[in-house]
Amino acid sequence: MKILAIETSCDETACAVVEDGRRVLSSIVYSQIDEHRLYGGVVPEIASRRHIEQICPVCDKALAGAGLSLSALDAVAVTYAPGLIGALLVGVNFAKGLSFALSKPLIPVHHIRGHIAACYLAHPGLAPPFLCLVVSGGHSHIVEVTGYTSFKVIGKTRDDAAGEAFDKAARVLGLPYPGGVEIDKLAGTASPGAYKLPSPKVDGRPFDMSFSGLKTAVVNLAHNAKQKGEELDTAALAADFSATVADILASRLLAAADQYGYKTIACAGGVSANTQLRERLKRDADAAGIALYLPPLSLCIDNAAMIGAQAFYEYKTGKTANQTLNAYASMAIDMDN
Repeated sequence: MKILAIETSCDETACAVVEDGRRVLSSIVYSQIDEHRLYGGVVPEIASRRHIEQICPVCDKALAGAGLSLSALDAVAVTYAPGLIGALLVGVNFAKGLSFALSKPLIPVHHIRGHIAACYLAHPGLAPPFLCLVVSGGHSHIVEVTGYTSFKVIGKTRDDAAGEAFDKAARVLGLPYPGGVEIDKLAGTASPGAYKLPSPKVDGRPFDMSFSGLKTAVVNLAHNAKQKGEELDTAALAADFSATVADILASRLLAAADQYGYKTIACAGGVSANTQLRERLKRDADAAGIALYLPPLSLCIDNAAMIGAQAFYEYKTGKTANQTLNAYASMAIDMDN
């Protein structure tokens, strides 16, 4: 089954053609990072306008890369939640138009489900059940994947997402957007241990996370150093910040795997590209005798291939949409309908 997938939930305009949920025939991503970097973060209105401009050429490139015509497609899939509402609407309406014109099924896909499905593309042998840590700019969840379309959240952030904390910490350190990549680069030039940072816990919820206090600690260190005229070792602070985030995420994922009896875990989303997090997960998983699945860096960022992968399994369960499909800025992964 050949599915044309569309992803426009934030600031990447992406289209891909995926066959049977596991084989990527083509994947095109148009990034707006250079433009949004001027403003220190994503500007929703600009993102929506660029999606309108790029969706047709990106789709054409994906079809050309797969060597297919529109008539050769079996279905059209699109991210419809969660994300920036204006950005989502561009993709949803484009997909609805294609589906109607081609008389092909329209498959709505939850963005976070798509991130998890990125692991299927990279690891053909991976299949539910397993635990997945999904970490990105807007989400930090530990998800019990009991089936390809069956999910249960057993841990999540109570405030900032990990990726959001990276971006805000980077900004106060004078690093450009996107902050997670820049902090990762800078952290690689120093060793952690110079700064003591908090690792908040949530009473009664051992798998939940909180990054607001950690972010505030970095802001206070930077401001105090400036007020006192002291030099801040930004590389060392970046290393300690990354190490602390990695510890918070990895420790909870491994603890959840132990409590729920899972011997297979995965990690997905933009923050899963972080060097210290990947190294920490590999070390802890090896020590616990647990199989760890990580997507390649190209599948960590928002892309349409992951949407096409998840769409295949959604379709197999009979999930399709009609021309009344709408976009939603927020929606829990286990409430997708």
